[in-house]
Amino acid sequence: MAKRSVRLSRDVIIDCAMSLADAEGLEAVTVRRLAQENGVTPMAMYWHFNDKDSLLDALSDHLLAAVKLPEADDAPWDVQLRLLFGAVLDALQPHPEVAGLVLRRILLAESGLILAERALELLGRGGFGPDRAAQIGTFLMCSVVALASAEPGPGPTVGAEERDGIMRHKRAMIEALSPARFPTVIAGAPALIGCRDNQDFFALSLDLLVAGVRGTPRD
Repeated sequence: MAKRSVRLSRDVIIDCAMSLADAEGLEAVTVRRLAQENGVTPMAMYWHFNDKDSLLDALSDHLLAAVKLPEADDAPWDVQLRLLFGAVLDALQPHPEVAGLVLRRILLAESGLILAERALELLGRGGFGPDRAAQIGTFLMCSVVALASAEPGPGPTVGAEERDGIMRHKRAMIEALSPARFPTVIAGAPALIGCRDNQDFFALSLDLLVAGVRGTPRD
């Protein structure tokens, strides 16, 4: 990443940290590295963040604030629930290396509390009591974070050459399988080796999650 020449601020540091995590993984986000990227000394970073944990909290809050909550309407509760967690996935999906951070801040950031309130209210409308609604809401949030963090394929920080090598290796392994023993694995090889359409995969995943909630026994 090229060094930046803009004036250092909290927002500039957050944007830089997010870009660095997207490109190289969360482990690359250190106070020293961020100082280098912004052309300042590490001590300058502490004017804005006390330590790395406070920076990670800010990244989490930034992601939660980016969730564009759908407007409440008269649609069935499960339809609105699907749209709600679809909006969460839309915000997290571009940042798979950072998505897991939101779980530590969901009840500490105002935007996270607003999201939780909406989800629990919809689950209540679906016939679930407070305790079961909280369990289901937690499950849905963890599931969406997992989807965003581990999308199909080698991952966004893997280079094109390495990605092609991984795909070739998988393809060769499946082609070497016995058709008599693994006929369905071989038949599903294209989708197993590499997802043809990530958006279709994510849409199906959300549909499955909400269908599971819909079929869950009420209290």
